[in-house]
Amino acid sequence: MKRFSVFLNQLPRILWAAAMLTLPVTSFRWFPFLGEGTLVRPLALYPLALLLPLLLIQAFRKKTKLHWAGAFVALGALILFVVFATSFGALIDPLPLRGQEYFGRAIRALATLLIGLAFFVSAVWMNRDESDLRFTVKWILAGLCFDLAWSALQAVTFYTGLLEKEMVTHWQLAFSMRELVRTNRISGFAYEPAWLAGQLATIFIPFLFASVLTKYRLTRVKWLEPVLLAFSSLTLLATYSRGGLLTTVAAAGLTFLFLGRDAIRSMWAWFVHGFRGRILDKLFRVGVIVAIFGALVGSFLFLNQKGLFRRLWQIDAASLSEYMVDINAGARGAYSTAAFAAFEKYPLTGVGLGASGFYIYPNLPDWSLTSVPEIAKQLNPESRLYPNPKNLYVRLLAETGLFGFVLFLAFQFYALGDMLSLLLLKEAWARFAAAAGVFAWLAITFYNFTQDSLTTPNIWLVSGILVGLSATSSNKEI
Repeated sequence: MKRFSVFLNQLPRILWAAAMLTLPVTSFRWFPFLGEGTLVRPLALYPLALLLPLLLIQAFRKKTKLHWAGAFVALGALILFVVFATSFGALIDPLPLRGQEYFGRAIRALATLLIGLAFFVSAVWMNRDESDLRFTVKWILAGLCFDLAWSALQAVTFYTGLLEKEMVTHWQLAFSMRELVRTNRISGFAYEPAWLAGQLATIFIPFLFASVLTKYRLTRVKWLEPVLLAFSSLTLLATYSRGGLLTTVAAAGLTFLFLGRDAIRSMWAWFVHGFRGRILDKLFRVGVIVAIFGALVGSFLFLNQKGLFRRLWQIDAASLSEYMVDINAGARGAYSTAAFAAFEKYPLTGVGLGASGFYIYPNLPDWSLTSVPEIAKQLNPESRLYPNPKNLYVRLLAETGLFGFVLFLAFQFYALGDMLSLLLLKEAWARFAAAAGVFAWLAITFYNFTQDSLTTPNIWLVSGILVGLSATSSNKEI
């Protein structure tokens, strides 16, 4: 009986570890209650579905304490308004689209929001101090190691021919909704390369970058985080995701600028003083410069193989719409423009969560109908695709109006404030956590311009971890 009691006390940690370990699997095949059209299917939802009720039961029985976070207020206000906006959208009652009606889309959208919230709330309650933080990040990095290993297997398949694509595809379909990407782009355990790039930018690289920046190590192996950061960066390059790469570079640069002053001074002092010393010290520093320059040139040449980035600056377009088409972003631009029309018609409340798709096809810009093959294909009467805005900010404006959009921003900035408050603790782990949080927050801010899902853990997890640490430091309990 005693052993069983100990097991029950440890069960939340076990479930949380399982959730962090399985984060990379974003489109798990075996979700019996979801339709084939639902692509965001995080495997981590399974352990979370057990974890949250268990935490609430333990709190009710006084076996654990759940901390209150100020961000819950902003989040609660957002949820209440979303429910109101969705109820208002029922009064508009748009015409069904390809067999889908408003009520079904609304229920589905609210369910996806609840899934996202599950990641945030769980992260808040499972991270109270340095010990919890180290536990969480270790299991996140364990999941990353498996993800990198599978990505390496994909790379061997694509670039060496040592493994047959059909065989590896068969392995991948055992857990994923999608086969190997035909364009030889690395996708890891994610549904597509862009999803893997988003994960790396918003979850994995923030902790690795923060560890290197602050010199805070999670294990006794001092080289582990730098090596994982290097392999993660290589994998990011192999996704050929423009959005993921630009998001990572921008977030890393801004984080380094805001929180890396000590590191900048140390690096400069090390560099300058070396040239005043022995010839070997000088040669070593020259070698570092050559290595960095070589890595940048190599990365540029690697990415330029497919011409994905070259198109960004080879501008021959006479208009913005032509430029969007030239860089293969015409569909995204057209869908966002069409969804924004719903906001213009209902600017205060929007058309209800999940309902923007009903307004996209009727409001597509004229240029997209003739110049974007993807849209022409989807307008085919035989297509069953329900369109989406491809941009979370546009989606929120269209579906929840200006009020919902402002409340979402309020929640985001409240979370940022909680992250920055950790710097006041003047402890190594807190500085590490704050650096990771700022990196992730910036990355998520940019990332949301390229995706519109509220389900993905990317936009909730790191914020929840940092908010939980901040709430505990303020000694707030439910």
